[in-house]
Amino acid sequence: MNDNASPIDTAVLGVGSMGRHHARVYSELPDVNLVGVYDLDRDAAREVAADNGTRALPLDELLDATDAASIAVPTPYHAELAEACIDNGVDVLVEKPFVDDLDAGRALLDRAEAAGVTVQVGHVERFNPAVRALADIVADLDVIAVDAHRLGPPPEGRAVDESAVLDLMIHDIDVVLAMLDAEVADVSANGAKSNQYASANVRFDDGTLASFTASRVTQQRVRTLAITAEDCRVNVDYIDRSVEIHRHSLPEYIEDNGDVRYRHESIVERPTVETGEPLKNELESFVAAARGEREPVVSGEDGLRVLEVARRIDRVAGREAPEAEVSAR
Repeated sequence: MNDNASPIDTAVLGVGSMGRHHARVYSELPDVNLVGVYDLDRDAAREVAADNGTRALPLDELLDATDAASIAVPTPYHAELAEACIDNGVDVLVEKPFVDDLDAGRALLDRAEAAGVTVQVGHVERFNPAVRALADIVADLDVIAVDAHRLGPPPEGRAVDESAVLDLMIHDIDVVLAMLDAEVADVSANGAKSNQYASANVRFDDGTLASFTASRVTQQRVRTLAITAEDCRVNVDYIDRSVEIHRHSLPEYIEDNGDVRYRHESIVERPTVETGEPLKNELESFVAAARGEREPVVSGEDGLRVLEVARRIDRVAGREAPEAEVSAR
C-alpha cells in the first residue's frame, strides 16, 4: 500500500483495447505516476508506453517498481497476474469478469487479505455519472421491478470470446445487485447464437423482479435501465448519461371541437447528473483505495457475487459451462 503523502506509482498489465485507456487515464491523473506497462505483445506495449510517456517493462521488473496495477488481459489470465501482484504487495484493479473460476477467485481474495493488498474489480458502469445519480434516487424508492437492455455489436477491433451475458449483461447485473438489498431467489433465461443474444428474468427474495437483455448481434447500440417503483418510473440512459423520473401520471378525457380524446399527463423530473469519464472516476476511486483513503467501491466479493449470478444465467440460457465453471458451482 502506498504512503498517501507521496505520489502513487501505477502500472497497466495488458494494453489491448481497454488497457490502453487505463494507461491514458493514469498518465492524466494528478499525484499518480504511470511507471510502466506490460504486454506479451512487446510492440504494442512499447507503442502504448511511448504514447503515455512511460516505459514497457518485463513483468517482474514492473511489479517491483509499482504500488498499484490494473489487470486488463483476457479473463483466463486474470488470476495468474493478480496472484503475482498480491505476492509483490501490489494493490490491484482487475477488469471484469473478475476471474474465470469462482474457486480461484475466492483463493485470490484470501491471499490478498493475508497480504494486506487491496483488490477492486473493474465494473466501470458503477462510476457512470448517471448511475451515481441513480444511487441517491433509489435510496428513497420502493422498487418493484428493474428492466435493463444492453445491445449492440462489439467495438471495432475488439475480439470477444465471452457470451453476451459475461461481456455485456454482467454490467447491468452488477448495477442491480448493488442497488437492491436482496438475494437472488430464482433465475430463468433464454439464449440464441451461443448466448450472443440472451434474456433473463431474476426474482429476488424480497419480491423484486429484474429482467435483463444483452446482445452482440443487434445493429443498434442501446444501454438503458428502467426502474418501476410505487410512485414513479426512473429511466436511465448510460450512453447520454441521463436520468428521468416520471411521476403522477394523470389519465383524463378531453373534448376538442366535439371530439373526445384520451391523454396522459405526467410530471417528468430530470435530476442534475455530474459530468466526467466513468473510467477516470473508477481509477481515481481505485487510487484512493490503494492509498487507504477508502474501501473499494466494487470489492472482490462484489466481483465474485455478480460473476456467480452471470454464470448461472449463462448456464440456464443454454450455453455449456467449461469444467472449471462446473466445479465452482
